[in-house]
Amino acid sequence: MKKIKPSYRLVVNGQDITPKINGRLVNLTLTDERGDKADQLDVTLSDYDGRMPIPPRSAKIAVWIGWDEQLTYKGLFTLDEATHSGPPDVVTLRARSADFISPLKQKRQQSWHQKTLGDILATIAGRSGLSAVVHPSLAGQLVEHIDQTDESDHNLLLRLGHRWDAMHAIKNGKLLFAPAGDGKTASGAALPGTTLIRKQGDTHQFTATDRPNNYTGVQAHWHDVNTGQQMTETAGSGATAKVLRHPYPTRAEAVAAAAAEWRALNRALSKLTIHLAKGDAGLLPEIPVTVAGYKPEIDGTDWVMERVVHSLNDSGFTTRGEMEVKG
Repeated sequence: MKKIKPSYRLVVNGQDITPKINGRLVNLTLTDERGDKADQLDVTLSDYDGRMPIPPRSAKIAVWIGWDEQLTYKGLFTLDEATHSGPPDVVTLRARSADFISPLKQKRQQSWHQKTLGDILATIAGRSGLSAVVHPSLAGQLVEHIDQTDESDHNLLLRLGHRWDAMHAIKNGKLLFAPAGDGKTASGAALPGTTLIRKQGDTHQFTATDRPNNYTGVQAHWHDVNTGQQMTETAGSGATAKVLRHPYPTRAEAVAAAAAEWRALNRALSKLTIHLAKGDAGLLPEIPVTVAGYKPEIDGTDWVMERVVHSLNDSGFTTRGEMEVKG
């Protein structure tokens, strides 16, 4: 049987450097994060003969990985830091996904009043030269009032994501905003799923936990301006409910906040990490996953990929997939 070999391609500022680094790759680790976290690329190259150049600052690095030249494109990264150390002498590069652009990091002053979530996201996307793609279940949500005080658009997106248990990502010139962990695209289409069957050499870790303090539900308060009373909305059961700290201006926002927190609590009930002895470059965050060959309670759970870490060198390629319960 022919033995397959790990394969990769690195293009720095438009120049394919793969032929120059063949035999020099100590390790390549690519961490593919969900949503608002930047993906990260770490590359360590041998400089045994002193002829390994250090790429220029902010170099753009395009990456492909796979097996026997069957390569999968994994994205464009911007070089954050480069170090040279030894002995043995090595060049170490660390780069992050290039889609996180500077306008999102600028602090701003703005108040949003009687705007839908879709309207707010369209404005944020537009001033960074992006277009917004918002999940249909979220686009029409009315935001009664929210202040952006000396706060970046990125941080505001994190706050909005926390309120609706959603995540944002910047991909191919688009600002994507969708519920976390439901295995769908920002447009609402189902992502193609995958099945991981336990094989020799694979390792795993499954963890099942109770909800924090054994919560049976989540409650959110809101103020009824017509009656002057504080009202309560509940997701799940109110028997032993987690109570959200801050009141909401409307019933709709209280309902959405309670439901979002309840979804987040349920997604965290179980975690599964599988380390594939044979790496799979096609695994991505947010894809639905089913597994086989483990315990019945593991095989019988609908999972969604939360984080993927690919590790590759000239002799091997492995993938670690970190999963949570599908939303």
